[in-house]
Amino acid sequence: MNKLKSIAVFCGSSTGNHPLYVEKAKELGIYLGQNDYDLVYGGGNIGLMGAIANAAIESGSEVTGVLPHFLRKREVGNLANGKLILVDSMHERKQTMERLSDGFIAMPGGLGTLDELAEILTWTQLGLHQKPIGLYNINGYFDTLLSMFDKMVENGFMKPENRKMLLVSSKPDELFDQMLKYTAPPVPKWLKPDQS
Repeated sequence: MNKLKSIAVFCGSSTGNHPLYVEKAKELGIYLGQNDYDLVYGGGNIGLMGAIANAAIESGSEVTGVLPHFLRKREVGNLANGKLILVDSMHERKQTMERLSDGFIAMPGGLGTLDELAEILTWTQLGLHQKPIGLYNINGYFDTLLSMFDKMVENGFMKPENRKMLLVSSKPDELFDQMLKYTAPPVPKWLKPDQS
């Protein structure tokens, strides 16, 4: 079983055009607090980022935001009751979030969320970490992306074991159950350190 304490959540700085997205962001924040998980997130106080962070804080989570300096005004850096780490770049933001977290969850969002999800999956594939990655698939938001991943497997651009790295549910308890049982795929031989 994985030991999960801090969970990085990737999600939109917008709320989307359906109230369900904010409702489910708050639900996940409450779940984190009620189950003694800490939240690491993008540091903004707007959109789904703000919704999950504020719900997690109110529910007892320790919350750490990671925000690039140039986004501080645009995303309204959060945290009256949490910790805000300012970094120099988007890449440093992802590195810091990975370092501070025991697992990852992606929620609905735009290109930034997709970038974060793709990079953290790639890092698993390359053996840079072995942490579980969950997809909080609210309202079928990620169904088309999951179909694309299946197409990658079908066409030989993704190994089936790497497709299984992504854990999927629309319910927090089911998602965490999968994350706690997760085993990372083996690191490809060509990536292992030279044993000679």
